[in-house]
Amino acid sequence: MTQTLTFPMLSRSASLAALMAAMATLPVHAAPPGDLPFGVYDPYGTFADDKDVQIEHLFLPWEDLFLASLPAADEYARDRDRDVLVTIEPWTWTRSARNSPDVLIRGISAGDYDGNMAAICDVLGNFESDVTVRWAQEMEDFSGQFIWAKWEPETYVAAYKRMMGLCKAQAPEIRMMWSPLGYDDLEEYYPGDDFVDVVGLSVFGLQDWEKQLLGREQSAADILGPRMERVRQFNKPVMVAEMGFSGDADYVDAWENSIRSLGEAFPELTAVVYFNQTEVYPWPDDFGLPDWRVGNRTIIKSAENRP
Repeated sequence: MTQTLTFPMLSRSASLAALMAAMATLPVHAAPPGDLPFGVYDPYGTFADDKDVQIEHLFLPWEDLFLASLPAADEYARDRDRDVLVTIEPWTWTRSARNSPDVLIRGISAGDYDGNMAAICDVLGNFESDVTVRWAQEMEDFSGQFIWAKWEPETYVAAYKRMMGLCKAQAPEIRMMWSPLGYDDLEEYYPGDDFVDVVGLSVFGLQDWEKQLLGREQSAADILGPRMERVRQFNKPVMVAEMGFSGDADYVDAWENSIRSLGEAFPELTAVVYFNQTEVYPWPDDFGLPDWRVGNRTIIKSAENRP
């Protein structure tokens, strides 16, 4: 495994010094109101002191991870009495060095990445925090964001089983999350009950995109409802593993005040985890990079998408 410095509590380009500086200067935010367990991907420590956050979300690339940094993430979560959700993405975060889908598929099948997955999970197996592992999420997404998405279903399922099997061998106590985006064909990618402890879904609301493309705004329940219906057949607990929303004050307030009440309509829902970061991949239709960060929910036009 290639190891370059990547502190796990940070965004994909931040440093430990940046985290400490950010935690000293950024305003502290509280979890939204409600009873549903709440978690965050919080690379700048905005929710560091919020005792109502129960889940800390980490994103780890398996090709450029500094393994020795991971125990610090466990300590961070443990000090705050939080469980840990770990999304392992099968690539490097250096865009110019990423494999093609075909190379990744062949490498997984040949066992070239077995050591990457086993090494990460070996460390996760020593966490004192409770850990859920999510591998290669949103596999049925057609946007082109992920090199592991839109594979033939049997190819993805075989890869998922291989990687989760390796992870369980190293860390028997982890929970396994299978995490589609929520589209109609998600069931084709289901790896079977033995490899899924919890289902993860993604829910993002972008007011301007909805008004322009759909002709109306959507609520969190509007987006989540059909996706929950599609995964009910698996009889598994469900978590919103990634959530973000951006719009005017009324739109944001409506989402903010509803997301931790979603369990009333969807009893299978066990938690909502917020993605407190700027989008890393451009939205379609020239909507740039939405900024999901609390207190700064705006749209950032990426350089390649500016008119």
